[in-house]
Amino acid sequence: MIRRPPRSTHCISSAASDVYKRQEVDVSIISPVFNEKDNLEPFIKQVSDALSNEAWTWELILVDDGSEDGSFNLLQKLSKSQKNLRIISLSKNFGQTSAIQAGFDNALGKYLVTLDSDLQNDPKDIPNLLHKLINENLDLVVGWRKDRKDNFLFRNLPSYIANKLIGAITGVKLNDYGCSLKAYNAKILREVKLYGEMHRFIPAWMATKVSAKKIDELVVDHHPRIAGESKYGISRTFRVFLDLISVYFFMRFFSRPGHFFGFLGLLMTFVGVAILSYLIFIKFVYSMDIGDRPLLIAGTIFTVVGVQFISLGVIGEILSRTYYASSKERSYLVKWDSKD
Repeated sequence: MIRRPPRSTHCISSAASDVYKRQEVDVSIISPVFNEKDNLEPFIKQVSDALSNEAWTWELILVDDGSEDGSFNLLQKLSKSQKNLRIISLSKNFGQTSAIQAGFDNALGKYLVTLDSDLQNDPKDIPNLLHKLINENLDLVVGWRKDRKDNFLFRNLPSYIANKLIGAITGVKLNDYGCSLKAYNAKILREVKLYGEMHRFIPAWMATKVSAKKIDELVVDHHPRIAGESKYGISRTFRVFLDLISVYFFMRFFSRPGHFFGFLGLLMTFVGVAILSYLIFIKFVYSMDIGDRPLLIAGTIFTVVGVQFISLGVIGEILSRTYYASSKERSYLVKWDSKD
């Protein structure tokens, strides 16, 4: 049965769709494509070669993220002769995270693998990640580009800092959050929805559903870019830091926002009340004038803002409960059920 693609995408021609039969497979390999025309043919061949000696059934899903260099036209031609290849073309450039999510939404594999199509990730590492994932009963295996072939100042150094910061805040210690080469248990991953620059935070998101012990990493090869240009600069680092704030909130307080805002509110209210109490004391005990003291303004502001934060926490709790009551989202994930 052919699954209809999401409205935000359009697929390859009907002739190509006839070549690609939609049926369940063991492994779905997902790769976003943005202006990678010169890398696509060798990339597809390397993926095919890497899996040729494995017993898994597999599919390769290439998500064209609004390429402007003719990548989509080339992919249409290649899909007609590649039975394992599926092409999804987005209506415009939505970004790497959205492209990966489109692949997840359309994948049929029991296990999922993501990697970039620029040939810096080596497809030969795909079986290694999958074997580790399956044999050790893990839910996620992340590639670690231990010998990374990128510019140190603009790519490696910001990535190193980001990895340390993400690990410290999320509690999931990995050496290379930014590596696109990852292998997933599809059942767990489908509980995660991505947006913004969130694809690099997938290990942290998954840690909200499974134990961090079910997440591991494996050293993988990394090659210098041969063709095409990098689509990402140092500006992405700042967007990552902003998204990290959201990740921290959602990991810690999404189901209990009252704890986050309530704590801040109580703290600020306490400071405000303490300041005002001090001013009242010196006013009535020592008859000192407090009308022109900056502390009076500070105490009033702290108290008012603190009460507002507490009120915001109560509203957040109401919205959180309404969300869980009206949607299919759950605050838990069932690992096994004897009735299944």
